[in-house]
Amino acid sequence: MDGGGTNIASALFRMAEQRPDATAIYYPRGPRSAGRDRYESLTYRALAADAQRIGAGLASIGIGRGTRCALMVKPSPDFFALSFGLFHAGVVPVMVDPGIGIKSVGACLAEAKPEAFIGIPQAHLARLLFGWARETVKTTVTVGARLGWGGHSLEQVRRAGDAAAGWHAPDVEEDDVAAILFTSGSTGIPKGAVYTHGNFAAQVRLLKEALRIEPGELDLPTFPLFALFDPALGMTTVIPKMDFAKPAQVDPREVLEPVRLFGVRTMFGSPALLDRVGRYAEPLGEKMPSLRRVISAGAPVPTPVIERFAKLLDPEARIVTPYGATESLPVAIIAHDEILRDTAARTAAGAGVCVGRPVEGVRVEIITISDEPIADWSDALRVEGEAIGELVVGGPNVTRSYFGREAATKLAKIRGAHGETLHRMGDLGWRDAEGRLWFCGRKSHRVITQRGTLFTDPCEAPFNTHADVRRSALVGVTRDGETRPVICIELEPHAKQRDVSTLRAELRAIAVAHAHTRDLETFLVHPSFPVDIRHNSKIFREKLAVWAQAQRL
Repeated sequence: MDGGGTNIASALFRMAEQRPDATAIYYPRGPRSAGRDRYESLTYRALAADAQRIGAGLASIGIGRGTRCALMVKPSPDFFALSFGLFHAGVVPVMVDPGIGIKSVGACLAEAKPEAFIGIPQAHLARLLFGWARETVKTTVTVGARLGWGGHSLEQVRRAGDAAAGWHAPDVEEDDVAAILFTSGSTGIPKGAVYTHGNFAAQVRLLKEALRIEPGELDLPTFPLFALFDPALGMTTVIPKMDFAKPAQVDPREVLEPVRLFGVRTMFGSPALLDRVGRYAEPLGEKMPSLRRVISAGAPVPTPVIERFAKLLDPEARIVTPYGATESLPVAIIAHDEILRDTAARTAAGAGVCVGRPVEGVRVEIITISDEPIADWSDALRVEGEAIGELVVGGPNVTRSYFGREAATKLAKIRGAHGETLHRMGDLGWRDAEGRLWFCGRKSHRVITQRGTLFTDPCEAPFNTHADVRRSALVGVTRDGETRPVICIELEPHAKQRDVSTLRAELRAIAVAHAHTRDLETFLVHPSFPVDIRHNSKIFREKLAVWAQAQRL
């Protein structure tokens, strides 16, 4: 098979050698039977053989080492086999979440300039209809029914791979580009983070150590990109039958049923998904006793969501919230028992959200807030004591650039003293005396007024304690050349009809009880906050600010 141990795909082939008959994937197949989904399975031996076959077949049709290839396939055995087949062949998959919107997908692909496109029929129809990467795509592969657009089918690729006797995967180096993964664009236009094989290998190692993952564990990942870690970690993936583009609208039974059926031990879910499942299951007394580790990321997890979901678990189970970003994951980690015991009360009072201690092997610095590029690291950049600043991280898991975005790269990256790359997270926070990091919001979301600078999460937290408030968002509104802070409120479903003037009086009473919110006087009720499509958790405060600007204050 070759490809070298540096290639991230080598982790899959090692598992196929060590545990060939172990199940790599359980996946739903066909209609429900006897009131439940039917599942089939795929062993590590079969998955690795398919990845080998696909890698050879792609190379035979001109999709080989260094080729940028857009990949738009739903979570399935084909998705796993294609992903690792692409890595194995040295191809550079370009992964864009289609949920970010047609226009944004087009912009991302225009920027990435893929030379090949692999997708399900719906993706190809969109590609033709909206002209995605029309100028650069030369080779196409369809996963499923191929209609009038030509190109190759995945089955043809497999047959070509079977016929490519003696094909050897190319050797890759640690610094060779492995993939281009686009961010969700929750604070602007999505950017393509350039991953090397070394970045991926470091991520796998750090996640395994930080989460104490053992080969053979069963995982239910509800986010496609996170699922790709499973084969590399030796975990068995249970693919739920859900719409991965809409985690906040998941049918809770699509999570509860496979967890019980397979005795799943690990689960990944966004805060919005945990909230959805918890709200459904807790009143019914539903439990998921097999779970020992629930991983939630993509946005800070509200304390009520943690408390509610924890009631579904065994007392020994842990909800862990890794902190990081597309450009650098993981950075820090904390478990729910420490949150509820030590940090939740401080979060509610406005200290920020504690995201835990940095994982071993990752460097975290906190620097003076600035919107300007910083070319080189200097110790003088550090803030003093527990002051709020911008979080900067370094380590082998940190990506070095954005594809085709020199200006964005300059704004986000700092050259370290020894030539290493430090990544500016764009997040604000501080470090406590115990070495824990506290997240205080995005740098671009801070509100600068004549009286000082306000940070989103500390200002919003006190209002989120109100029983009728589902979530809140700080934004700035300009009137007569002066920026005024405004708190937007999204109500819990049971409170949609309540009297707004009384609510505002109650929120104002909360504001005056805290020094850092005392000047907040304006509260606007919004019907439903705009959130990111990837996790349905990050609030689009830029859109809320535009809405608030148009309101009568």
